[in-house]
Amino acid sequence: MGTSSLVFFAVAAAAPLTVIAGGVSTGYADTGFAGIPAAYLVMAVILLLWSVGYTTLARHIVTAGSLYAYIGRGLGPRAGLAAGGVALLAYPVMHVGLVAGFGAVFTDVIAVVAGVEVPWWAGGFAALAAIAVLGTRKVDLSGWVLGVLLLGEVAVVLVYDLVMLTHPDQGHIAVGPLSPAHIVATAGGFVALVGVTASFTGIELPTVMSEEAKDPRRTVARATRLAVLLTGGLYAGSAWALTVAAGPDNIQTQAQAHGPQLIFELVSPHVVAPLVQLGQLLFLTSLFAAALAFHATAARYLYALGREGVLPAVLGTAGRHTGAPARASLVHSLIAVVVLVGYLAAGFDDPLTHLLFWGTVAGGFGVLILMTATSVAVIVYFHRTPFTGETALHRRVAPTISGVLLAVVLVASLDQFPILLDVDPGSPARWVIPGGYLAAALAGLALAAWLHRTRPDVYARVGSGADAPTTAASVNR
Repeated sequence: MGTSSLVFFAVAAAAPLTVIAGGVSTGYADTGFAGIPAAYLVMAVILLLWSVGYTTLARHIVTAGSLYAYIGRGLGPRAGLAAGGVALLAYPVMHVGLVAGFGAVFTDVIAVVAGVEVPWWAGGFAALAAIAVLGTRKVDLSGWVLGVLLLGEVAVVLVYDLVMLTHPDQGHIAVGPLSPAHIVATAGGFVALVGVTASFTGIELPTVMSEEAKDPRRTVARATRLAVLLTGGLYAGSAWALTVAAGPDNIQTQAQAHGPQLIFELVSPHVVAPLVQLGQLLFLTSLFAAALAFHATAARYLYALGREGVLPAVLGTAGRHTGAPARASLVHSLIAVVVLVGYLAAGFDDPLTHLLFWGTVAGGFGVLILMTATSVAVIVYFHRTPFTGETALHRRVAPTISGVLLAVVLVASLDQFPILLDVDPGSPARWVIPGGYLAAALAGLALAAWLHRTRPDVYARVGSGADAPTTAASVNR
């Protein structure tokens, strides 16, 4: 995989049209905060800083285990396995939520196009089947699929943005929503900053594909930074275009009235109907592309843990002809099927809220935990191995600044969960997601204690990836 394929994976996982149609409109509806475009710009800057240390460490540790491996190599096997538990909850939750969202939107599209009503789960299981097949093929096939879908998605978004910016409400283009001063000047600013964080989940994926990349020490860093710039610019520009077309004073009312259809309602008077229908179809494919990208990520985490012996070794084998982690991919697909069947058996029937919305919020929170810990791991790793030829900016300065900022957002997320999930502040539901990650991390720590006592060789390989002999020696140090 070259830089372009890695960018396709990362940006497709971030699901631009899904975020703009769903996440941005929901943010406006729930908060009424017109500075959401500025929140996207601020978070993009934070993540660019974060990517400096992250991709520097990626040059020294090439592994499909990515965040788990970096934390394990920097902070030790115990922290690494705790991070592994968090990752194995965060990415599958995102994948299942996006598959369920695909099923729900698929139902609406089929009803409009063919006049046929199908249950949402039919589309969800069809998406799971297609993703399961792609997950066992060569990774460049998935890269091409994501590339085609993503290029169409971004093209339509840019056309919509141009239409909205050239048809401003009352003929006036307000640039105020782009000002970062909104974040600190108003009460809703910090809530918006927390809310947009999950939208960037996926920009860390190029390192997961590093073992399948051409010249990973260069292409991974380039792809990660391009992904941050592309998603941040697209999110901020589109969120601003929505306020221009609807009017900053009317955006909350319009978002509450139209929901995810807001962007289509704003452009429909000014474009031909087929272009609106194409956008709605690409909204559907955006969900599929993101689900495929997160499936690939979850499968590679299972593969990395299996290869190191932390999980059953059968997961750590790649296909002889495809090079794909086929068994890990199939196991993850089976887990997703079990979750969806369990959801249906429990009698629930609101996939957009229970699975898509809560799942993406939960997954984004888990990745935020991993990103924050990775900033610390970068600093510690290079403190222990100072003679690496890396500058202080890459080893200490950028990771320290980004780590502090991400930690602030992480603490704020805990405080704002009732708002993000739309539950009562006193409801136990606000602690379900943090409690789930605490349980996952504790399970990882328990596994680490068991491996340290009974299988010290496996314990020493935690985070080693393809460099097991070298890593074992350094971890034991």
